[in-house]
Amino acid sequence: MELSNLPFVAGELAHGAWVTVQITLLSAALALVLSFVFALLRLSPLRPVRVISGACIEFLRGTSALVQLFYLFFILPLFGISISPMTTAVIGLGLNFSSFGAEIVRSAIVNVSQGQRDALQALDFPPLTAFRRIILPQALPFMLPPLGNLLVELLKSTSLVSLITLSDLTFAGASLITTLGDQTLIWSIVLLCYFAMAWPLTSLVAYYERHHTRYRQVGNR
Repeated sequence: MELSNLPFVAGELAHGAWVTVQITLLSAALALVLSFVFALLRLSPLRPVRVISGACIEFLRGTSALVQLFYLFFILPLFGISISPMTTAVIGLGLNFSSFGAEIVRSAIVNVSQGQRDALQALDFPPLTAFRRIILPQALPFMLPPLGNLLVELLKSTSLVSLITLSDLTFAGASLITTLGDQTLIWSIVLLCYFAMAWPLTSLVAYYERHHTRYRQVGNR
């Protein structure tokens, strides 16, 4: 690849990386909200609610994220529902990853001891207040590390959106190869770009896990 093409390559990859970051942040926000919604529905005292929410989670976990994106982008328009590629990416990835996040949130909430739940009930705490002020603060340390790892996986999975015509980092790399050739160099740069975006997230997760481990060790003394 000629040196004169470097500014063009850098500009295209920077634009693709920015699209990837936007998709990651928006779909992560949607996935986080839905994770709590699904988790709380799974813990509902009403059996029909638990069954329906559990079925939704298993369906989303058991089907391919790529096929879900294709369905939203190519099949829904046949029924008169057309959404933009960006919206498709955010909804598709948000739904798919919320099914995994829901189990993380649910297991963290369940991990809070039954004794404390009984004490809250005996003290006649309002359910919402008890959850917000007592249960959730204790559950957060258990759910944040795996949710952080899930965020890294979400970042890497954004490469799937290139297949629904969205100009993310992977799409930009493929387009540059078609235009300029030299696929070894361009894919190497794309790999480094993904690593540069994922490394701060993995470092943050690793730091939190170390901090949480020390906190639990001190608390158990």
